Amino acid sequence: MFIRNESFQSYTRSYPIVTGLIAIHILLFLWMNIFPTLGGNFIYTRGVGYNLFVMMGEYWRLVTPIFLHVSPMHMLFNSFSLFLFGPALEQMLGKSKFIVAYLLTGILANIATLMIGGVEYPPHLGASGAIYGLFGLYLYMVLQRKDLIDSSNGQLVITILFIGLIMTFLNPQINIYAHVFGLIAGLALGPLILQNVQPFNPWAAAARRRERLDDDEIGFDPDRWGKKARNKGRTQKILFAIIGVLVVIGILSRFF
Repeated sequence: MFIRNESFQSYTRSYPIVTGLIAIHILLFLWMNIFPTLGGNFIYTRGVGYNLFVMMGEYWRLVTPIFLHVSPMHMLFNSFSLFLFGPALEQMLGKSKFIVAYLLTGILANIATLMIGGVEYPPHLGASGAIYGLFGLYLYMVLQRKDLIDSSNGQLVITILFIGLIMTFLNPQINIYAHVFGLIAGLALGPLILQNVQPFNPWAAAARRRERLDDDEIGFDPDRWGKKARNKGRTQKILFAIIGVLVVIGILSRFF
């Protein structure tokens, strides 16, 4: 569910929304940091979340911070999390429903920052609220829709959430409100968003690729995906590696 076996081309074709969001993260980050005088400063000043300006009528600031990052580690952490955990939801929900869920939970996280943080809350940005919104949907699966997620992936979600919430309260630069209420928003919207949703099918992308292959192509093993799924030892190592990478990036984000 969270292990990526696709090539770059098949990943971008299978998960265009996730790919597009990651591309926006990277593009805007580079633009703001490398070309500040060519519009980068404008993007930051007009897009950063600033509660005082929102209360003065600049309501777009509830949306634009979802796509902006200044810290390289912050951008990498959110983009890597989206790269790993976004595809399954994009396939399960469909493109339109996925982008609505992503943006809605991110906006609700920023509204919570506005309502609780008040006008004196410092400027904030980052996709973390929306990312935690996706985790909120996964948490709802673990708690109420066990037909949509198996036990091993459920344990991974709980582990990463536990680590992420600890780091949320240890890092003074993190918008705690966005993390916590993004998670709550995803959890609360779970019954509606996950209604009539089918479980993630890891063979769907492979099936689409097989349709493009010649039937008599030599060397194609139709059971290769099943063999990978049965290799539990390798899967567990990869899952622990994922957790390790996220933890390292999260710790480094405190210093960069």
